[in-house]
Amino acid sequence: MSNSLLDSVRIVLVNTSDCRNIGSAARAMKTMGLKNLVLVDPIEMPNGQAQALAAGATDVLADLTVVDTLEEAVKDCGLVVGTSARSRTLPWPMLEPRSCGEKMIEEAPEYPVALVFGRESSGLTNDELQLCHFHVQIPANPEYSSLNLAMAVQTLSYEVRMAFLAKENAKYVEKDDVEYPVVDETERMFEHFEKALKATGFIVPSHPGLVMTKLRRFLNRARPDVKEVKMMRGILASVEKAAKKNES
Repeated sequence: MSNSLLDSVRIVLVNTSDCRNIGSAARAMKTMGLKNLVLVDPIEMPNGQAQALAAGATDVLADLTVVDTLEEAVKDCGLVVGTSARSRTLPWPMLEPRSCGEKMIEEAPEYPVALVFGRESSGLTNDELQLCHFHVQIPANPEYSSLNLAMAVQTLSYEVRMAFLAKENAKYVEKDDVEYPVVDETERMFEHFEKALKATGFIVPSHPGLVMTKLRRFLNRARPDVKEVKMMRGILASVEKAAKKNES
């Protein structure tokens, strides 16, 4: 059975403080057929302790990638899902673990997809969560929801594998012809939005408020495809041109 779809799935660990958790996460990944591990600014790099806990998954540790920022880790990904253990002031589009796995395998043929896990003590920051198209929360026992990093990686990797097996075993697979932009393209769109809205006076630089955060939430929920992003960039260019003309 081909693992090509699983090869497109990236596990991203942000600012991990204990290298033993990285080793355990690598083991959790490999048991589910995943191998692409990215570390974002780890506090402690994997060492002998991590290799011991990785058991037979030391190849995952050997091939991992280390980057400085989450933006760098996911810039070429078309789908990014961040794990969130608590509700936020601004709700984000949420996925259940089962639908998260299905969505990742559905889109994996088109581009890399990423599951992002935050710090052991505090998870992901709001800025990091805003780089994600969706958030996923594991519905653990509310009276004792203490999942460590490796447990969370294991649970969501399992759902990815189950979706992969279902797709491999399906007789007929529906193909989605929609092409979605990678994170780098959507970030340029958001930068363009902010520039245009400042030019029209809709955003006041000294008091920007939550306009861009709410706009990100709205557009991530709408999930514009490549053609729609290009159309919006064209509209924004037209808005900038009109604003400039009004100034003269």
